[in-house]
Amino acid sequence: MFGAFRRYFSTDLAIDLGTANTLIFVRDKGIVLDEPSVVAIRHEGGPQGKKTIQAVGHEAKAMLGKVPGNIEAIRPMKDGVIADFTITEQMLKQFIKMVHPRSVLRPSPRIIICVPCGSTQVERRAIRESALGAGASEVYLIEEPMAAAIGAGLPVSEASGSMVVDIGGGTTEVGVISLGGMVYKGSVRVGGDKFDEAIISYIRRNYGMLIGEPTAESIKKNIGSAFPGSEVKEMEVKGRNLSEGVPRSFTISSNEILEALTDPLNNIVSAVKNALEQTPPELGADIAERGMMLTGGGALLRDLDRLLAEETGLPVLVAEDPLTCVVRGCGIALESMERLGSIFTSE
Repeated sequence: MFGAFRRYFSTDLAIDLGTANTLIFVRDKGIVLDEPSVVAIRHEGGPQGKKTIQAVGHEAKAMLGKVPGNIEAIRPMKDGVIADFTITEQMLKQFIKMVHPRSVLRPSPRIIICVPCGSTQVERRAIRESALGAGASEVYLIEEPMAAAIGAGLPVSEASGSMVVDIGGGTTEVGVISLGGMVYKGSVRVGGDKFDEAIISYIRRNYGMLIGEPTAESIKKNIGSAFPGSEVKEMEVKGRNLSEGVPRSFTISSNEILEALTDPLNNIVSAVKNALEQTPPELGADIAERGMMLTGGGALLRDLDRLLAEETGLPVLVAEDPLTCVVRGCGIALESMERLGSIFTSE
C-alpha cells in the first residue's frame, strides 16, 4: 500500500548529467530543467576553509572567468564522469530541489540517470551514489547511446540495426542497437569541450592571444565548421595579447576554426569507423540503408554530418533537437520501465 502511495505522490525523474549541461525530465511533464553543469563555490577563510554553494547553473556559468578570489566557478563533471564528487552531489541536490520540492506528501523520487558507455564501475558507482546522496530513493542507470537512440525515435526494439553517434560536451558515444540491446558500444573522451580547447590552443599559437572558454564556445557556435568548402564566415574576437598583456581584438575565419578542430574531428571519425568495422554484416546492411543518427550538442557543429557522410559513404541524419535526445530517451524509459526494463545497466 505504501508503495502505491509513494508512486502516486512522488515525482520520478530522468536526468542527463552532462559535462556541459544537466537536463531533467519529469514523468508526465517532459523536460523541466536545462542548466549548465557549473557550480560557483565561495571559500570562507582561505582555500582550506569552509566551502558554500554560491550559485548553480546559468547563474554560476555567467561567473566563469569573472569571479573574485574567494569565489570559484567550477564544472564538477569532466569527460562525462564525476571529477568532484562532493560538488556534483551538491549541484544535483540543488537541481532536484528546483523541480521536486520535498515534503511529507512528496517522498524521495526514483531517478534514471544516464552514464557514458565507456565509464568504469567506479565512475558509475560515483554517479549512482551522488544521486542517492542528492535525495533519490532508487537509482537506475542507462547508457547514453541507448538513451540517445530512444530519444531520437530509432526502432531500438526491432530486429534491425540502428546506429547512433552522440557527441556531448565530454564524450562521443557510438552505439549499434538491435532487439533492445547494444551490439556494439564505444566511447571516446572527445566532445564539445575538446573543440573549445582546440580553438583556445589554435588562437594562442597563431595569434599570441588568450581567450576564455565562453569566447571559444561562442566562436564554435557562430563560425565553427567540420567540412571544407562551406561558406567562409568571419568573426571579430576579443582577447588578451600575451606579449603586451592588454586586451586586443582580431578577426578569425571559419577555415581557421576548421583547421583548429582537425584532431578532435579525426578522433570522432575514427570512433565511427571502428564501430562500423565491428558491426555484424546483417546489421551493417541495415545501417547502410537507414544511415546513422547524430545526437548531442556536437551534432550542431556545421557540416559535421557532411564530414561523416564523406568519410563513411553512409547517409547521416541529425536528430530533431539533438541537445535533448538523451534526456528525452531517459524520460521515455522512465515512463516505460516495465516494458523496457532490460535496457537498464548494473554497475
